[in-house]
Amino acid sequence: MEQNKTMGTAVVTGASSGLGEVFAERLAKRGYDLKLVARRKERLDVIAEKLESQYGVKVTNLVADLGLETDLEKVAEDLRKDDSITLLINNAGTSTLSSVAATPVEKQKEMVNVNVTALMLLSSAVLPRFITKNEGVLINIASVLGFYTLPISAVYSGTKGFVVQYTKGLQEEVQGTNIHVQLVNPATTATEIWEVGGVPLSALEQSTIMTTEDCVDAILAGLDQGELTTHPSVNDQNLIDNYENARIQLFQGSQSGKPAERYLNS
Repeated sequence: MEQNKTMGTAVVTGASSGLGEVFAERLAKRGYDLKLVARRKERLDVIAEKLESQYGVKVTNLVADLGLETDLEKVAEDLRKDDSITLLINNAGTSTLSSVAATPVEKQKEMVNVNVTALMLLSSAVLPRFITKNEGVLINIASVLGFYTLPISAVYSGTKGFVVQYTKGLQEEVQGTNIHVQLVNPATTATEIWEVGGVPLSALEQSTIMTTEDCVDAILAGLDQGELTTHPSVNDQNLIDNYENARIQLFQGSQSGKPAERYLNS
């Protein structure tokens, strides 16, 4: 599914560092014009100048905090009006890794605002145009913590669980069209989100940490191969297939109007 310059503009959120910065470089190399969204204007300006000079693409920066309603709406409105957009990567995210009882409510709200609300509203900003044109690519960055929870990740895992189910729902909606919606579930990746979350990378098992470059390249390889769900670090395809099959079978097994037998004799 590799694109070229004629395919329009790619939007990348959280583009000032980490996965977002690498996505911007890789997509510029593929010939996309770019619209980069992040809070840090100075970082975005440096990235834009570099990519325009190196690849001859047009880069527009949208300086915004997607956790703030006013900033989010400005970005969403910009995306609604831009007919050149053919690809959106919802990469921006934030985390606070601690128990719910020890996490300030404002930090919990921030995770919901950035990881859930912003992703949902920006997806909604581009999807109607994709549907009208019958083309477009949407990539939503979830996490392995979208289907697994740690004692310190209840809220974060909850937000990423939303991304998983929301994205799968969108895939069902656009099935049979030329719109491609990709769900991505990275594991531990060397980005700033760990420092922000309160768990430094130095505290983790180093062999489990993937570089941002390797992660992005795996994601884009999955996109090129037409994957609906990409697990950058999972080598055994059977694990992915078995999980997906079990999920579907569990749903099918729930379709009964009678209580399960184990509840009838208690």
